[in-house]
Amino acid sequence: MLYIVATPIGNLKDITLRALDVLKSCAIIACENTRHSQILLKEYAIQKHIVNISQHSSEQQIHRLLEDVKSGKNIAYITDAGMPLVSDPGYLLVAGAVKEKVPFTVLPGPNAALTALVASGFLQKEFYFGGFLPLKKGRKKTLEGLLNLGVPVVLYESPYRMNKLLEEIVTFGHGDRNICVGRELTKMYEEYIRGTAGELSTKYAGKEWKGECTVVIG
Repeated sequence: MLYIVATPIGNLKDITLRALDVLKSCAIIACENTRHSQILLKEYAIQKHIVNISQHSSEQQIHRLLEDVKSGKNIAYITDAGMPLVSDPGYLLVAGAVKEKVPFTVLPGPNAALTALVASGFLQKEFYFGGFLPLKKGRKKTLEGLLNLGVPVVLYESPYRMNKLLEEIVTFGHGDRNICVGRELTKMYEEYIRGTAGELSTKYAGKEWKGECTVVIG
C-alpha cells in the first residue's frame, strides 16, 4: 500500500498517532527533502530507507517506487510540512499511482493554509488557495485575477518577498483589503499580523520579515 501522510507544519507534536504507526511500519519513506524529514523521523526514533522525490523526478523513478508497492511493500510519502501535494511534488507519485492502478490512501493532518484561514476570521463559505505566486512571468496577471475573485485568498510567500507582495496589492488598487499574515505557524514564535494591505505596506516598508509566511487576503 502507498500511504500519503500529512506531517506537522511546525510543532512536531501535531503529528497523528495513525501517521506514526504508518511511518514506523512501512518499508520505505519517500519525501521531498530527506534532510528536513530526518528531523521528524529522529524525533520519533524512526529509522527507514528514505528516498527523495522532487519536481524533477523522472517517470522511471516514480515507476520503481510504484513497482515496490505492487510487490507488496508499504511505502509512505511525506512532504516537508503539512499535507502532501499542496505546493509539493508528491503529485507525481499520486498521479502515477492513479495511472498504474496502485492502491493508496491519504492520512489527513495539519495544513498551513487552512490554519491561517481559520485564524484570519475571514472565512464564511468560500475561499481560494493560490499557493505560491509566480516569481516573474505571469505574476502580475495572476495576482490581479486573484484579487478580483471576491472571496478570501490564501497565498504562501517567502519572507523576502512579503513587502513586494503588499506593495503589489496596494498598487493594484486593493490597499483597503484586510490582510492576515500567519508567521511561523504552530512554532514557538507563532504570530498573526493583521491590518489593511496599505497599513502593513507602510508599517513594514524597509523592514525584514522573518519566518515562513501564510497570507490571507480578506
